[in-house]
Amino acid sequence: MVHMGVRVQTEDFDVGAEITAMRLSSANIGAVVSFVGQVRDLNDGDNVDSMFLEHYPGMTEKALAEIIAQVKVRWSITDALIVHRVGELKPQDQIVLVLVATAHRQEAFEACECIMDHLKTDAPFWKKEQTQHGLRWVEAKTSDEDARHRWKSTT
Repeated sequence: MVHMGVRVQTEDFDVGAEITAMRLSSANIGAVVSFVGQVRDLNDGDNVDSMFLEHYPGMTEKALAEIIAQVKVRWSITDALIVHRVGELKPQDQIVLVLVATAHRQEAFEACECIMDHLKTDAPFWKKEQTQHGLRWVEAKTSDEDARHRWKSTT
């Protein structure tokens, strides 16, 4: 049974429950790789009090589904899930969960990393941080673009 899904939500997620559900969804799964991103309390040398993530409903889910579809072309994925939170988040709050299930571990690691590299640059989220100096928008980093480009010839 293949789920391949995306969820954009304000609520927190339970990493253990999500991994268990995916792991038990198919007998041919040999590996489940996960990535959990969380809000840092320090960014670009400033203390971060909170972060606000904005998105366009509908457009965001479509973009995330497209990232998974592109990754499926290269790797034999049994299942994949992206859960991304929006709204106001505090340091140590979970932001994103990426799960990838495959028959073999190397494919799962590579596919998960590729999804994250694309999420950082291609997903339509806008991040605003509250710091001791006030509000500021978080810009994409050159290193994120470089990471995504290494997959370009293959996805």
